Amino acid sequence: MECMKEKNKKRCSCTYSGCSRKGLCCECLAYHLKNDELPACCFSKEAEKTYDRSFRKFCENQG
Repeated sequence: MECMKEKNKKRCSCTYSGCSRKGLCCECLAYHLKNDELPACCFSKEAEKTYDRSFRKFCENQG
């Protein structure tokens, strides 16, 4: 399967400027799940800016 990195980068909501996984969704998801987190695309813009990628923050953001 072909990686669509450039297309993914256009819709990536991660605001961390040093992120090496921007546009590489499979690597991003694997990285965050390994750390018991979720990627930026799971959060609202306001919640994403906190860089708190925890499941707890995700649940708070849903309410």
